[in-house]
Amino acid sequence: MTTLIARTRTRAVETLSLDSPDTRNALSADLVGQLAAALARSAKDPDVRAVVLTHTGTTFCAGADLRDPPHPEALVGVLRQIVELPKPVVARITGHVRAGGLGLLAACDLAAASTAATFAFTEVRIGVAPAVISLPVLPRTDPRALARYYLTGERFDPPEAVRLGLLTTAADDVDDALAPMLDGLRRSAPQALAEAKRLLTARVLETFDRDAAELSALSARLFSSDQAREGMTAFLERRDAAWVV
Repeated sequence: MTTLIARTRTRAVETLSLDSPDTRNALSADLVGQLAAALARSAKDPDVRAVVLTHTGTTFCAGADLRDPPHPEALVGVLRQIVELPKPVVARITGHVRAGGLGLLAACDLAAASTAATFAFTEVRIGVAPAVISLPVLPRTDPRALARYYLTGERFDPPEAVRLGLLTTAADDVDDALAPMLDGLRRSAPQALAEAKRLLTARVLETFDRDAAELSALSARLFSSDQAREGMTAFLERRDAAWVV
């Protein structure tokens, strides 16, 4: 099996890198499975204080792999795993984030991006909706501000992502921005971090408990629809979908 998640560790911080740059780190079934396994190992390892989720290449994550998409329940599982991990998970973004990649980002406890990053909820442009990723996205963002990007698929920049609540901070040098956060996590007691995170994620997990089954079913229904088939074909053929006016 091709390794799609690279792992390194520095002073108790485990870095997991999405490592499929040829597919722009799209969420394939294999990548989601390997990410889930890596997160599980980090959760059980007493020497890991925090996890950094980052990427190789110029794209953090392009969303679902249209040729090999994960089952909606598998995506729900890995998003919940990030939220429930008893250690802080920190997103480090230096490239583009699209669709399902924004679900990974929203599931993280802290998130920093370089000013070169761009973001977009592109689902509506291929005939689907940001269904499963709404589980972590909606509880952590401003719904009125978010409506524009859910409904139009427009790109937005890091300052806008901070305003929406998707990012903690944005900076020219993302590692400089992350340094004080990681230092703070290294100085914090593991038990205290776990309990503080439980306080912060309680509302997000309520959303998972209430809505996961319904949104998984919605995602599956939309992805099997005629409009989605047209939208995905148009995307792969680099043309406008039939509904574009």
